[in-house]
Amino acid sequence: MSVEKSDFIDLRSDTVTKPTPEMRELMAGAAVGDDVYREDPTVLKLEKKAAGILGKEAGLFLPSGTMANQTALLTHTGPGQEIILGEESHIFYYEVGGAARLGGLQTSTVDDCEGCPRPEDVEKKIRGDNIHYPQTGLICLENTHNRAGGKAVALEKIEAVAAVAGKHDVPLHLDGARIFNAATALDISPAELAEPVDSITFCLSKGLGAPVGSMLVGSEEFIEEALKNRKLLGGGMRQVGILAAAGIEALTNIERLDEDHRLAEKLARGISELEWEGLEVVGQHTNFVILKYEGDGGAARLKKELEAENLLVNAYGDRRLRLVTHLDVDEEDIEKFIEGLDELRKKME
Repeated sequence: MSVEKSDFIDLRSDTVTKPTPEMRELMAGAAVGDDVYREDPTVLKLEKKAAGILGKEAGLFLPSGTMANQTALLTHTGPGQEIILGEESHIFYYEVGGAARLGGLQTSTVDDCEGCPRPEDVEKKIRGDNIHYPQTGLICLENTHNRAGGKAVALEKIEAVAAVAGKHDVPLHLDGARIFNAATALDISPAELAEPVDSITFCLSKGLGAPVGSMLVGSEEFIEEALKNRKLLGGGMRQVGILAAAGIEALTNIERLDEDHRLAEKLARGISELEWEGLEVVGQHTNFVILKYEGDGGAARLKKELEAENLLVNAYGDRRLRLVTHLDVDEEDIEKFIEGLDELRKKME
């Protein structure tokens, strides 16, 4: 059973989904315990399941992707170290300077505008043995890459960076908020895609339909240490099995992500066929569609005009807009969105 449809077609993000009645029922009936004491059976079940899907030894449930990434940073590094990450990455761009504020870490950025930095660029950033330099403590990647338009990063690219990390004995963390979208697009198992990295995070509330929650997975030793850092950041929750139950149900939605990708392709194709001068599709990867608008007022104006038509999108800079398909939109919604955009074109011409 799906959730009740709203008057809006909301393509701002795949985080806007509502839990289904079935998911709410599972949440209400979940077995719970005190998770700080590691006594919540539903949380433990979710953590084991998540680790298994990604081929890692252990997992940890956290409230958000940002907390999961910051917990990973704190666990891999020590204050005063430096981390290497993409200049367009979520950890660098959208996590409120947490690496510096929480971990006392310096950041060194590399070009990742195509989704993954080149291994030679990463290697150049690794610090040598010099009393003037901070120690390189961690390398971070992202898959799918948000600001690259939802691009799935191929396994061989991750392996190339992992080889550099291994050569210099530096751990490698993957922000895999939408790792299952990447695996679906690349037609590879999530475990294969995660194999080269030491730790990985993923969101239960992006694309998979849970109302809240993210996972961090890695070795048993790593997760044991991460547990303490989660507590430090305020992530030690109590009878949280009611949320973990939603996460377990959300994992069943991995198998339907190809439908989101198909609808994104349909959306991109339909918008391209409108022949709206000044509006073009500049990217479609996984469940993302990126538009470029050259008309008066730029992306902010078009976003506002779309809102007046009950069509919700995100502005993505001065001229770009992001549209994201998800499990709460269907074929009919995509067709209505394209029709609504065409009607708006006629009004604005």
